[in-house]
Amino acid sequence: MRRRNFIALAAAAPLSASVAVRKVAKPEILYKSPGPHPNGLQATAEGLWIMDQGNNRVYLVRYDDGKVLREFDTEADKASGITYDGEALWLASTYNRLILRVHATTGKTLSEYYTPGAGVIYRMTGDPPARSSPLAKPSPPAGSPSGADRWPAKSPGTGAHGLEWRDGRLWVATPPARTFYRIDPKNWIVEQKFPTAANRPHGMGWEGKYLWLTDSNLNAFFKHDPATGEIVEKIQLADSDPLPHGMSIWNGFLWYCDDIGIICRLKL
Repeated sequence: MRRRNFIALAAAAPLSASVAVRKVAKPEILYKSPGPHPNGLQATAEGLWIMDQGNNRVYLVRYDDGKVLREFDTEADKASGITYDGEALWLASTYNRLILRVHATTGKTLSEYYTPGAGVIYRMTGDPPARSSPLAKPSPPAGSPSGADRWPAKSPGTGAHGLEWRDGRLWVATPPARTFYRIDPKNWIVEQKFPTAANRPHGMGWEGKYLWLTDSNLNAFFKHDPATGEIVEKIQLADSDPLPHGMSIWNGFLWYCDDIGIICRLKL
């Protein structure tokens, strides 16, 4: 095997044709998001947290009807992910390549950290094409970068998209590195890292001991064993379904947002 082919194969190692596909019902479109471009979700007992990339505001809404229970501005820059550690929120501030820990009532920044794997999103042989929502009215301009969410030309470097919290550790999905990381937030040291299924990892959510990770360009969700990074199952959406960006799991439902402004769910 030629070296270049081996490298390409290694980069795609987690995704196998033998991965089981979970059959699920068609996603429900529940309601409009309170902000223009939702890009991160986190389900909690208090409600559903939404991080909006369009206005950098955070919203806490009721599950059943999307009524806003709380909202505030943040210092994030086109944020793409959100999670909750039981005391404060973590935000993936994508376009300044930072991860912020913020107050869960006011949005005030408590601390900030550099994103592992941040940088310029690159293209690779065999990548799935950039995908936009089938529900969006205008098409993206020709030549827009693969895997980018509103990539500003003056600042090509990007950071994290998906965030998740468990057992005192922060999990971070970073598209430029095509990698997700487990970080000890006390010293900001990466303890584990694994390759993602493709070039546009996004929202994350826990189902038992397993971690689901969205890939927007593949229009699918991938269930990883967090001990090894292995993909053990996937959910494939139809081309006509809302495009997944932010994602979270709560009470047997996978919640996700399409960044055109809608909140969806499907039963696991």
